[in-house]
Amino acid sequence: MNRIGIVVKPNKEEALSVARELTSWLAKKKVRVYLDSIVAPSIHPSLSCPREEIGRWVDLLIVLGGDGTLLSAARHLEGEKVPILGVNLGALGFLTETTLEELYPVLERALEGNMETEGRMKLHVTVLRRGDKVGEYAVLNDVVISKSVLARIINLRNSINGAYVTTYRGDGVIISTPTGSTAYSLAAGGPIVYPSMDLVLITPICPHTLTNRPLVIPDRATVEFTLETEESDVRLTLDGQVGCDILPFDRVVITKAQNHVFFIKSPFKDYFEILRTKLKWGER
Repeated sequence: MNRIGIVVKPNKEEALSVARELTSWLAKKKVRVYLDSIVAPSIHPSLSCPREEIGRWVDLLIVLGGDGTLLSAARHLEGEKVPILGVNLGALGFLTETTLEELYPVLERALEGNMETEGRMKLHVTVLRRGDKVGEYAVLNDVVISKSVLARIINLRNSINGAYVTTYRGDGVIISTPTGSTAYSLAAGGPIVYPSMDLVLITPICPHTLTNRPLVIPDRATVEFTLETEESDVRLTLDGQVGCDILPFDRVVITKAQNHVFFIKSPFKDYFEILRTKLKWGER
């Protein structure tokens, strides 16, 4: 392993400082470094590489920031089987599970080939309008169909593998991977799902019918939602970062993506310790 990429949360001085130190440390190890072009001018301009291309050149990708930075970096990998080491410099950090204190010990192990990776499933999302494809996306965390602040209740007709399930009436719906089960879905009352599992979670947002509860389905299912409301102020949001407007009778089709994202697991903690720490289980 002699080519490592670094993606940094922009405008965060702590992250930039860590990136400068890390770049020097890797250079001493004779590792070729590729820096995200967004921050490279502030660190080492000659090592700049566009974020959307960095996955083609590296054996490992280090993300310095929070979960949002990691989601952005994972999206730009576009299916490249590059393991990601997420270092938490943000707030909660479910995905960026490695602490700053653990960074160099974990890297030493990785450079020696002594690392364990974990694959996380993604979702493939297609937006159809009158039969024409108007949008196509890959998602690691979740897909959210929701109304705007001032919009009325929306109706979302749901079918799975062509079979009608129900029509959700409320503020919207979240379609989540196991990785995304600790994000918006959890806040909306969804369950926590072990992140390496392959399944899809559907969680309604403030449903008008209180018996509409979260639904867990197999990863091989094809999930479809149709907006059956004349309300036009409805938004499709992907991983909380990108999205598009949804018009009446648009269809959103969701399937399991063909590729996974691979995370380097911390040798110093397991998933349940992360849950206890982040969610403060056991504290009074």
